[in-house]
Amino acid sequence: MSTFVTSPGAAGGSTAPSPEGSAVLTPTPALSYSDRKLFRNGSPHRIIAGAMHYFRIHPEQWPDRIERMVAMGVNTLDTYVAWNFHQPSADVAPDFTGWKDLAKFITMAGDAGLDVIVRPGPYICAEWDNGGFPAWAISDPEMVLRSSDPLFTSAVEGWFDHLLPVIAPLQACNGGPVVAVQIENEYGSYGDDQEYLRWNRKALLDRGITEILFTADGGTDYFLDGGALPDTWATATLGSRGDEADVVWERRRPGEHFFNVEFWNGWFDHWGEDHHTRTGKDAAAEAKKILDVGGSICLYMAHGGTNFGLGSGANHDGAIQPTVTSYDSDAPIAEDGRLTEKFHAMREAFFRASGRELTPVPAHLDRPAPVVPASKFDLFRGTELLDFVRAIEPVPSVKPLSFEKLGLDRGLVHYSAQAVLPVGEATVKVRGLHDRAYLWINGRFAGVLTDANGADGLKVTTGGGVTALEILVENQGRINYGPLFGQGKGILDGVLINQRYVFHWEQRPINLDRPLSELLSLGGAPDHVGEPESSATSGAVATADAESAAAGPGYFHGELHIDEPADSYLALPGFGKGMVWVNGFLLGRFWEVGPQVTLYIPAPLLKAGANKITVFELEHGGTHGEIHEQPNLGGVGVTYVEDLG
Repeated sequence: MSTFVTSPGAAGGSTAPSPEGSAVLTPTPALSYSDRKLFRNGSPHRIIAGAMHYFRIHPEQWPDRIERMVAMGVNTLDTYVAWNFHQPSADVAPDFTGWKDLAKFITMAGDAGLDVIVRPGPYICAEWDNGGFPAWAISDPEMVLRSSDPLFTSAVEGWFDHLLPVIAPLQACNGGPVVAVQIENEYGSYGDDQEYLRWNRKALLDRGITEILFTADGGTDYFLDGGALPDTWATATLGSRGDEADVVWERRRPGEHFFNVEFWNGWFDHWGEDHHTRTGKDAAAEAKKILDVGGSICLYMAHGGTNFGLGSGANHDGAIQPTVTSYDSDAPIAEDGRLTEKFHAMREAFFRASGRELTPVPAHLDRPAPVVPASKFDLFRGTELLDFVRAIEPVPSVKPLSFEKLGLDRGLVHYSAQAVLPVGEATVKVRGLHDRAYLWINGRFAGVLTDANGADGLKVTTGGGVTALEILVENQGRINYGPLFGQGKGILDGVLINQRYVFHWEQRPINLDRPLSELLSLGGAPDHVGEPESSATSGAVATADAESAAAGPGYFHGELHIDEPADSYLALPGFGKGMVWVNGFLLGRFWEVGPQVTLYIPAPLLKAGANKITVFELEHGGTHGEIHEQPNLGGVGVTYVEDLG
């Protein structure tokens, strides 16, 4: 049966044949199209939307960010749903409470006067870890991902059975704000299994989705060939040349309204690369090309937020390209809610397209939010890295075990074995390394290997004989886009000394998603370290003795004292690479290679008085942290220009 009407109609029901051929009453979707025009409940309509993800924004800030979206002139909010955010492990049911209360977020948008577009995937890309999939759900090596393989579809059905009953009651036909639901996501960039897309479509229909369904793909024939369905609204994803894509749609999808469901008005950053920016003038000029041909548009992102915890994903182009913690994306509404120059440029374009008079932005939205005053605070050395990981209960095996075989989604694995090394020089090779490995030989640090050079190996000089090998492998974020999506983590093949494999290993999995108190207790690490007498004064930078003690990797602890909670920006000068917690909340990753320098701390994570800061450092520690009054996401950036294939 059809999921939409292709001409405007009155509200109410429409009759369509059921799979058995009998007539069933199906609610008429709120959105419909005819002759390339869009209608909402029969009246001419245009979607002017912005993407904003509940899982990237502290829930106490949802109302503020939604209010800012409304002020920009949008009429619709767009959000992905990240499966791994709701169900990180197989032994617990999906959670839709607290920060994960999707229904509350959708309802809040509706109460603000916005329609809502929901993109349930199950694949979402979104620069989010594993494209939104929990690793446990797709770890079967026999499973063909994103295909009609029953191993894959049965796993997704279990998720949809929990998710869609949350979304279905919020549809417009039931008085809610949800007016459209997406089928899969940019499938034309990945595969050509039309049977799978039809299965995905039917899975939504069978579970009560009656509003308009759509697919989303790049703006050329190539992407449409793989990702579009003949009987389902096809939408586009692109950041420029929307008027050219509109011509493609007119030829390929006659009668369909052109909707750029992902207009890339900014871009995300990888560690070790440039910070990307795009001027508001340029982005608004490209947006106007779509609006001027009568099309609909959704800014990706309108407000990006933050990849809290270990939520950031990765790309791969010859080597892993991990995404930074910030998902500011140079969006019109900045990571901390600030209204940028791009906000005002887009607002002008949206008001103009809607025929609305451009009124001033409400003053309370356009003034800077309070921030914690700039300061420094000491960070004192806690348990050293190797002492911590060695104390964790080991899992034995003949060959090294991957994260997946250890039941670990995110975090690190410490591998140890006894190997016979030749006298003099040898090369330690790690085949199938994902992603970054720290190597110790007889307790001495020997160097770093990555997925790009692990198989080539690291040359070491030894005295020969039985030698203790220790390898700590970090998962830097699971790949979220492209043919390597779903790739495993850890050591997927083995470790060689020259050409000879090393067998009989012990693995110690370190699940960094666990509560901090539990995590610290795994390796016997205390959750705090007393301050030395010489630094009793609040805010004093640590002494030379502390500097010496802080040189190596491990845990560091400190306290940030503030008068009132407010937004703040944390920098860790002198530290190398690792993760940081604020009052037990895993804020995210940091890395001295940049471009990101400061991590955004939302005000709701802080409290008046002492705030506990915990740093887990993998390379080299510092002595103190700094609170800045402005974010620093990198130097002068570059403008993204996408390759349309």
